[in-house]
Amino acid sequence: MNVIQKIKNKFKKKKKRISASTKRKLSVLQELIKYRFKDLSLLVSALTHDSIYYSSDDEQNYNSNYERLEFLGDAILGLIVCQHIFNVFPDKNEGELSKMKSSIVSEKFLALKAENFRLAEFVIMSEKEERNGGREKKSIIADAVESVICAIYLDGGLNKARKFVTNFILNDFEKQVMHKDLINYKSILQEFVQSHFQSIPEYRVNSSAGPAHQKMFKIVVHIDGHPCGYGEALNKKEAQQQAAYEACQRLRLI
Repeated sequence: MNVIQKIKNKFKKKKKRISASTKRKLSVLQELIKYRFKDLSLLVSALTHDSIYYSSDDEQNYNSNYERLEFLGDAILGLIVCQHIFNVFPDKNEGELSKMKSSIVSEKFLALKAENFRLAEFVIMSEKEERNGGREKKSIIADAVESVICAIYLDGGLNKARKFVTNFILNDFEKQVMHKDLINYKSILQEFVQSHFQSIPEYRVNSSAGPAHQKMFKIVVHIDGHPCGYGEALNKKEAQQQAAYEACQRLRLI
């Protein structure tokens, strides 16, 4: 038994029946991603967000496949991206390759790429999560991309996963990763602060307000104890990124 088959068997302890309507819907997605699953249950697991299980009264229904697929998919994506940019850009140094990889595997970039095959439409989530805007959350869509990559890997092997990533994630990435919204300003700022102050930027929550599912965070980034950038967004990561962007502008790093 090969390694892929051993991993795949972990996801087949309780194989649930897939309804005809679900099969029809997933047939559309398979057409969009140009890959036909031999084992459709892998795709169902990849698309089933954990909110489905958290909302269930029956704890026996809980299944961590989504998070497990995402975990392995993240590693597979990283490997494929690293191999690709290593071969395509022989003149770039380790730091430049790392920044490029960071942009490609970022939440924003994956969510952007997922729009090309309408992935958000197919994620299976609880009604509560959907009401709270789950289909618009970049974190959920990016995680689903990684889960689907893993499902393809388990179903068809590394070459099939590489073909998907090449066709849908790496296509035209050079132009897109340079977009302002995809540049990792936190990474740029941290590299500067570490080299000049032998410390790291400190992101402090200045305030937060609003309902739990729409809380607005206001964050200030401090460098060597001094406030240097301000950000405001519906999640801490985005607010930190905005604060880092303002700090990078003030320090003339961009």
